[in-house]
Formats: sequence, C-alpha cells, structure tokens
Amino acid sequence: MAEHKAPLPMLSPPITDGRGRDLTLAAFRGRTVLLNIWATWCPPCRAEMPTLDRLQANLGGPEFHVVALSIDRGGLETVRAFYADIGIKHLDLYVSEQLRAMTALGVAGLPTTLLVSAQGREVARKLGPAEWDSPSAISQIKRVILEGRSQK
Repeated sequence: MAEHKAPLPMLSPPITDGRGRDLTLAAFRGRTVLLNIWATWCPPCRAEMPTLDRLQANLGGPEFHVVALSIDRGGLETVRAFYADIGIKHLDLYVSEQLRAMTALGVAGLPTTLLVSAQGREVARKLGPAEWDSPSAISQIKRVILEGRSQK
C-alpha cells in the first residue's frame, strides 16, 4: 500500500452502521483504521472481503478496526445478505451513499482502501484489491498502529 510523504487530512461522508446509527469517521479516532470502500456488485471487492474479515479477526481491537464501507444502493440489508452468503463473521456493517462517499474520500474506482492513523489522517491508499491478511499488509498496519501509540 503506497504511503503518503505526510499524513493527509480527511473528509468523512455520513456513515450508517449495522444498528442504523449515524456516524462519521471521527467515531474511530484513537484507532488505526483500514477503510475499504466497496460494493457487492464489484467482483474484485467481493473477492477481497474474506481477507478483510480475517484481518479484523487477527488484528481488530481497541487499537485497530477494519471499516468495510459499502456504497451499495440496497443499503444495510444488501450488505447483511452478502456477509451471510459468503460467511463474513468479523466485519461490522457500514454503509454510505455512493456519490457522497466517493466524493468525500476521493474515490476513483472500487475497491479503494485507505489506511487512517489514530489521529484521523490518511497515511496510505490503494486502488484495487489486495490480500489484506498477507504478512506484508499486516506488517505495514502494525507499524502504523505503533506510530499512533507514540503520537498519543
């Protein structure tokens, strides 16, 4: 995942979680976040979801969280059915309106993944799918978590 020379400020689209609560990315401040913008109609997005689920199972906790942000028009029910269909167990449900999310986050294609520091700044970005539970991805994420600890 390509890191920026310096962390970038971020805008947040309105996000709805699996319980129907409205929030923004500020709700995750204090944790390193892997923010993945995806949709069920995107084949590469679908293919990488199990790796995001395993990453959340492996690293998720008070210092790190995977936010898989769906921009599906069908909303929570579409994502809930997809998670059940492919056996996603560790990812929480998050949805946002497609145009608002893509505009606020500068998304040009799907999937797009942003690594966000505990201070709420974008430190890295990747366009396209990845093996998010690979040793190299985990190593990079752990390093950003450690950097976040030192900046508290």
